[in-house]
Amino acid sequence: MTAGQMKLGAFLWATGHHIAAWRHPKAHVTAGIDIDHYIQLARTAEAAKFDMVFCEDAAGLREANVGIASQTSRSIGFEPISLLSALAVQTSRIGLVSTASTSYNEPYGLARTFLSLDHLSGGRAGWNLVTSASPIEAANFGSTGLRPHADRYERAREFAEVVAGLWHGKLDAASGHDGQSFSVRDPLDLPRSPQGAPVLVQAGASDVGRDLAARTADVVFTAAQTFEEAKTFYDDLKGRMAAYGREPDDIKIMPGVAPVVAETEAEAREKYEELQELIPDDVGVALLSSYLSISDLWRYPIDGPLPELPESEGMKSRQALVIEQSRRDNLSIRQLARHFAGARGHWRIVGTAAQVADELQARFEGGAADGFNVMPSYFPGELDAFATLVVPELQRRGLFRTEYEGRTLRDHLGLKRPA
Repeated sequence: MTAGQMKLGAFLWATGHHIAAWRHPKAHVTAGIDIDHYIQLARTAEAAKFDMVFCEDAAGLREANVGIASQTSRSIGFEPISLLSALAVQTSRIGLVSTASTSYNEPYGLARTFLSLDHLSGGRAGWNLVTSASPIEAANFGSTGLRPHADRYERAREFAEVVAGLWHGKLDAASGHDGQSFSVRDPLDLPRSPQGAPVLVQAGASDVGRDLAARTADVVFTAAQTFEEAKTFYDDLKGRMAAYGREPDDIKIMPGVAPVVAETEAEAREKYEELQELIPDDVGVALLSSYLSISDLWRYPIDGPLPELPESEGMKSRQALVIEQSRRDNLSIRQLARHFAGARGHWRIVGTAAQVADELQARFEGGAADGFNVMPSYFPGELDAFATLVVPELQRRGLFRTEYEGRTLRDHLGLKRPA
């Protein structure tokens, strides 16, 4: 049983996480380039006492084969560190977390950038380490293709080691880093972080990804459809930490959840079906294909089962999750595509505030999550609904804070300050 109170992140993504969010009549279509829109979302999350806002990033167009309209709506957006720097001066407490790739950055520059954001925000920054699994990104950096999965993670392991050394003041001219991928001589030109070090977030769920998280992460984002999947991941990752001299509570595991909430269950179902009806089949299948790393899914009957697929060098854990769901629920390609497009493989809850809170409470108290990364279907409507309906219900049950415990992201998350 998980004790205490759950942690909550608000996952910001332009018009929303649903693939057809931009088509919703209440969505803000130009959200990706509207700073006032993001300021409003961050302030809404801060007023609701969320631990953090999180901005995903990719150094290239997202899902470029998903059809020009849907793809473009999800590709237009600010570089996230620039965005979070702006949000830092428009907020005072909420954590500010962004993705940055170990495949297309260098440790010294990235360490300096995130430590700068940490000082600008008074100790509220976090880095979501990713290895990047998109051939589109690879092509933008002169690569002829994706590095093999194991090679990407070995580079990420060394990358994280160098960044930690820089943040903790362990690297200088006398004791630099000389490794397989990186050589770093000088310390950073900044003092120690207000919170000891920016929070390190990861989302890899493959075996090598879990090992890297057990060794280095403070927070782990993950995707799980069922309680059993979430519990198995939670226990496995926490169980790996002792090998690296760490305690289970040194990592907060926060699965993604895509809620659709309303005053009544019927209204919530109506909202969900309205969103689902906005997904064209070609967009849903193309999005599914991109996550499965298969280019010819259309040659299979759309109302037939998902074919046997070779293992991918892309997002291995997400591919496995989608395949498992298709087999478990006996879904056709069309059904799987429509379901997947709604939340990209993450857990979907549709219902009243009490029903949503019941589901979150069961996974939290059942030891399958330390909190959740909330993925509203469209902005600002669904974030507003969660903040005004679900958060008060969680607070009433004593499951979520009513005031911030401190000023830094580590304070919010209950994480130790690094020595």
